[in-house]
Amino acid sequence: MGDTQKLGLDDIVEILKAAGEPTRLRLLALLSHGDLTVTDLTDILGQSQPRISRHLKLLAEAALVDRYQEGAWAFFRLSQGGPAVALARQLLEAADPADAVFARDDERLRVLKKIRADKAQAYFSRNAAEWDAVRRLHVSEAEVEAKLAAMIGTEPVDAFLDLGTGTGRILQLFEGLYRRGVGVDASRDMLAVARANLDRAGITKASIRHGDIFNLPLERDEFDVVTIHQVLHFLDEPEAAVAEAARMLAPGGRLAIIDLAPHALEHLRDEHAHIRLGFSHQTLAEWLEKAGLAVEEIVDLKPAHSAADALTVTIWLARDQRARAADTIAIRRRS
Repeated sequence: MGDTQKLGLDDIVEILKAAGEPTRLRLLALLSHGDLTVTDLTDILGQSQPRISRHLKLLAEAALVDRYQEGAWAFFRLSQGGPAVALARQLLEAADPADAVFARDDERLRVLKKIRADKAQAYFSRNAAEWDAVRRLHVSEAEVEAKLAAMIGTEPVDAFLDLGTGTGRILQLFEGLYRRGVGVDASRDMLAVARANLDRAGITKASIRHGDIFNLPLERDEFDVVTIHQVLHFLDEPEAAVAEAARMLAPGGRLAIIDLAPHALEHLRDEHAHIRLGFSHQTLAEWLEKAGLAVEEIVDLKPAHSAADALTVTIWLARDQRARAADTIAIRRRS
């Protein structure tokens, strides 16, 4: 097992009892692929909500799944650590993905995620030309940009990557910082807007690429600065996107994430395709540290007005912990 803590006989039996029931094992398999709601799970398994909730409660009591609340929605996920989940993962690894039941669940999960992705994609396509204006409905973008620029600083970098680049605004903002810039987005409508904006600004050292934020068409360890600006709350698996962004960083590189703080505006799910209602300091910090980064700074930017729909924006800045080659040589010379 990945966890070094050992389990006693009674503990092992209790864990196996919790996991060793067909529906609960199917739930564990599904939750190993990302966070899901009870509604998601009832749709996939075709069982009633009370039945699914009862199984999830038993799995949570056995420390196999975690539950967290986002507004009116409760999300479940496979526990991130501990000997109980390590044993459960061994069971899942032994499962044959070609088994008819597992395969059917997996296919329904893929359909569910595609529906979500298509919904977000359609929203992006409808709003591509007005995307910056939509952002300004809730926060002062000028204040966010000023603070982000201050946090990243003015030291020139070789390579800069903006994920979910949208209109290309971040590439324009930091145009004087990088020698080579790359913006990646899944929406071709957004990419068309970004390219037009870069052309209009006369920026030729930045390129725009179509790509999946979970599987980037780029070489790893390549970028000195990576930004993810107001993207994570649209994603079904934001933690995976953070891990993929961290993979792009050169040794000593920095990742800046700009997103919404936790809020309770449920209408954003339907009206603006938000999947997550913001992120806490702790949640993002845990994801960054799990990806091998050290959090250097977290800043909350609260809107000037105190209306009920006012949203706070948070900026997280984290650094890759591997030493740059030049820094390593300098340390060796000093020693």
